[in-house]
Amino acid sequence: MSEIIADRYTTEIDHPFVVFLIGMRVNKFLAFNKWVKVAGAFPRMVQVLEEHPEKGFLAGEQFMRFFPLTSIMVSYWRSFEDLERFARAKDDPHAEAWRKFNREVGYSGDVGIWHETYAVEPGRYEALYGNMPLFGLAKATGKVLPVRPGALRYARGRLKGHDEPVAAELEVYE
Repeated sequence: MSEIIADRYTTEIDHPFVVFLIGMRVNKFLAFNKWVKVAGAFPRMVQVLEEHPEKGFLAGEQFMRFFPLTSIMVSYWRSFEDLERFARAKDDPHAEAWRKFNREVGYSGDVGIWHETYAVEPGRYEALYGNMPLFGLAKATGKVLPVRPGALRYARGRLKGHDEPVAAELEVYE
C-alpha cells in the first residue's frame, strides 16, 4: 500500500495536460464471454503505458461499480496527441482490442464502452487531498504542496484567476 501523507496537500502542473476517462458497462451479465474479454484488455494496456512513460501516460486510477457492473479509469496524459497516438498505433494494444470489440461485440448492446477527454490548461484545475497517498493528478505530477493558510488554503485560491477572498458566509470549515 502507498504511504499515506497525513496532511492536506495539493499539486500543480505548469503545462497543459489531458484527463481521459474510459470505461465499460456490462449490459447483459450472461454475455460473460463478451464482457470478460473487454475487461481483460485494460490491464495489458495499462501495463504497456506504465512500462513506457515516453508514450505520455502520467498516471491513472481504476474504479468499479458492481451493479450494473461498470468500470472507469481516470487517467492523466501529457497531451491529446500522446493519447491519440497510443489509441491508434498498430504496435500498441489498444488498436487490437478495439478491432476485437468491434468484431465480437459490435452493436449487440451486450457491453457498453465509453470515454471522455478533457484538455486542461495550466491553472484551470484545482486539487485537494487529505490523508491520502499520492493519488490522481498528484500521482501524475509527483508534486506535493502542503495546504497552509494563504493562497492554497481554499479551492478558489488553488484555481488560478479566482483568488478573491472567500465570502464570510462560506467560511464553514474553520
